[in-house]
Amino acid sequence: MSERKTFVIDTNVLLYDPNAMEIFTNNDVVIPLVVLEELDEMKRHTDERGKNARQVMRYIDSLKVGNAGDLHAGVKIDNGITIRIQVTHGSTEKRFPLPLDRTSNKILAIAYQIQDSGIRVVLVSKDFVMRVKAEAIGLEAQDYENLKFSYENIYQGYRKLELPKKDIDFFIKDGFLELNIKDLYPNEYCMITCPELSSAVGKYNRKTGRLEPLLKITRDIWGIQPLNVEQKCALDLLLRDDVKLITLVGPAGTGKTLMALAAGLRKVFDENLYSRILVSRPIMPLGKDIGYLPGSKEEKLYHWMQPIYDNLEFLCQSSTGEADGQETQKWIMESKKIEMEAVTYIRGRTLPKMYIIIDEAQNLTPHEVKTIISRAGKGTKVILTGDPTQIDNPYLDKDSNGLTFVVGKFKNLPIFGHVFLERTERSELAAIAAEIL
Repeated sequence: MSERKTFVIDTNVLLYDPNAMEIFTNNDVVIPLVVLEELDEMKRHTDERGKNARQVMRYIDSLKVGNAGDLHAGVKIDNGITIRIQVTHGSTEKRFPLPLDRTSNKILAIAYQIQDSGIRVVLVSKDFVMRVKAEAIGLEAQDYENLKFSYENIYQGYRKLELPKKDIDFFIKDGFLELNIKDLYPNEYCMITCPELSSAVGKYNRKTGRLEPLLKITRDIWGIQPLNVEQKCALDLLLRDDVKLITLVGPAGTGKTLMALAAGLRKVFDENLYSRILVSRPIMPLGKDIGYLPGSKEEKLYHWMQPIYDNLEFLCQSSTGEADGQETQKWIMESKKIEMEAVTYIRGRTLPKMYIIIDEAQNLTPHEVKTIISRAGKGTKVILTGDPTQIDNPYLDKDSNGLTFVVGKFKNLPIFGHVFLERTERSELAAIAAEIL
C-alpha cells in the first residue's frame, strides 16, 4: 500500500477544475484559508472562474453540513480522501525562508509547516513560479495533471496509407473500400497512395468498416476552394451534417476560421439548415473582461471579433467579385442570421439549430469548453478552432487547454471529427514565418 500523502492545493487549481479535491484517492487534501479568501473574492465575477469559485465554496460548505464534521480537523469523503482547511502556518514562521507578504508565500508556508511535522507533502499548483519556489525551499511540487492530453501525441484526424494499386482503383470505381485496420478512428481521413503514383482521399466510416469518398463539392464555398489535402478533409467535415462536433487545430494561416465561417454561410444562407451562425471567442485582454473598453457590448466586442469580420469581408469579396464586398456583408449582418458573442455570455443559454464557431478555443479550460458544448440544442453543430501552441491564458498550456482536451476525449466517437492543419496558405511570407520564427 502506497504512503499516504498530503496535497496542498493552490487557488488556480480549483479555478481550473472545481472538482479537483475529489481525485486525490486515499490521501489528505489541505485547502489553506488564504485560498478560500481568494475564492471568496473570485466568486463575484460573472465569468467561468467566478462560477468555479462559487462551486468550490458551495462544495466545501456542503462537507460541513453533510458530514457534521470539523473542516479544520478534517472531513472524510469517498475514495479515502480527507479534506481539511488549514488556517495558519504556525510555529514555522521563524524558519520559513520567504517573506509572508503575498498569498503565494502564505500557501507555501502552510505546506512547509505540514512537512516540518514529518508528513509527506505535495504542493499542487498550475503556477510555474509557485512550483519553482516550492522546490527551492525543499517542497515537492506538481502541476495539476488531471484534464490533460499530450499535444505532442495529439490525434491528427488523418493518416497516410500505402495500398496496392488495385485497391485504389476499386475505391475510385466502386466508391468505397473495405479496410481491415483496427486502430482507425471514426471519421478519420486516409490519404492512400501506391508505388505506381495513384492516390485518393477517403473518410473512414467505422459503422460500415469502409473508406468512403469525400463529398462532391460542385461549386466553391462562398468564393473559396480547398488549397491542399488537409483543407479538403476539413471542408468535408464542416459540410457533413451528421458530424456535430468538429475541432480544427493548427498554426495561423492554415484556414481554420475562414473555412468554418464559409461552411457556416453555406449551411445557413444557401441551404437554410441552421437558423443562424453564432461566432464566439474567449475575451483575453490585459484586463479581466470587455468591461475595460468604452461603449455598448456590441461596440466592445467589435474589437475582439475583428479577425472574424476580416474573414467575413474576405468571403464577401471572394463570393461576389466586388472590390470590398460591403453590400453583401451589410446584407448578412442585417439578416440577423449571424451573431457575435463573448464566450462569457454563452453560459446559461440553450442554442438549438445553430452553427456555432468558437475561435481561439485553446484559451479555454476543459470546464469552459464543456459549458459551451453542453449548450448545444437539437440540430446544433459546434466547431472549435485554435492553436494550442499560442495560449494567452497564464494557467493553461498546450496539454491542459480545452481544445486539446476535446480532441483527446472525443476522438473515438462518430459524432466527432478532427483535422490537424499544418500547411499555411495565407501567403508565402506567412508560411515562411510560421516555419522559421
